[in-house]
Amino acid sequence: MKTIVVISGKGGTGKTVICASFAVLAQNKVLVDCDVDAADLHLLLHPEIQQRHVFQKGQTARINPKQCTRCGQCREHCRFQAISPDFHVDKLACEGCGLCARVCPAGAVSMEENTCGEWFLSGTAYGPLVHADLYPGEENSGKLVAQVREAAQQEAERFNLDYVIVDGSPGIGCPVIASLSGADLALIVTEPTLSGIHDLERVLAVTRHFGIPTRVIINKYDLNEVNTLKIEADQRSQGVDVLGRIPFSTLVPESIVRGVPLVEHSQNEAAQAIRDIWRAVEACLGQSSPV
Repeated sequence: MKTIVVISGKGGTGKTVICASFAVLAQNKVLVDCDVDAADLHLLLHPEIQQRHVFQKGQTARINPKQCTRCGQCREHCRFQAISPDFHVDKLACEGCGLCARVCPAGAVSMEENTCGEWFLSGTAYGPLVHADLYPGEENSGKLVAQVREAAQQEAERFNLDYVIVDGSPGIGCPVIASLSGADLALIVTEPTLSGIHDLERVLAVTRHFGIPTRVIINKYDLNEVNTLKIEADQRSQGVDVLGRIPFSTLVPESIVRGVPLVEHSQNEAAQAIRDIWRAVEACLGQSSPV
């Protein structure tokens, strides 16, 4: 079993479009959407939810008004100003440190598990999909990503699947690090823009730090071929292979609007480039299958 994680230094580079096409091209796989803050892979794969699980992490203080003596100890010690003058807890301000429960002489404060979101095991026309929904304003997205990854790993082991294909989070934060955990190959999707080049170097530093084999994909390469050549030269100098270039195509947003993976929607140059990239991915991992 091989784990492939598709990431990007910034949002909007096209990693979900590529992952959805990989879902069509790969055989014997489980799909994972680790962008739990703004999941969108399901928009192209149309999953049917088979299992729904509540995700709970962290704690929030709760004051029992029947026990509270309004002594003010909790308000005095709360550095986050999460307790109002009438002794109600602001759930958005509370950090769950538990100090208020420790200092309350009446034992009126309790710490309750915080429900942050949900995660799902679903079926699609292309194989099982594990995805999640982090509720607005909630934290612990890295832990939810870890939960989703663990569930996908168990699904792959249960059915002896060959691939775990992960649509990772953009950027370089905790969700990205959790997405990359245990990866056999990281694919970084970038664009030939100044911001794309800058963010590519940032996320490359992350994969290099964790010792994860990494390849680069240049999306919409023909928008600025000078920058495309610069990216390829820079990567060669660092010993990183560019697996392929994907040309700009108006059929990409059309396929998104129709909710269909690009390689099913079209046989144009962009779709063919993704097919070639998938073959290159299989070659990197020492596996092959008909595409």
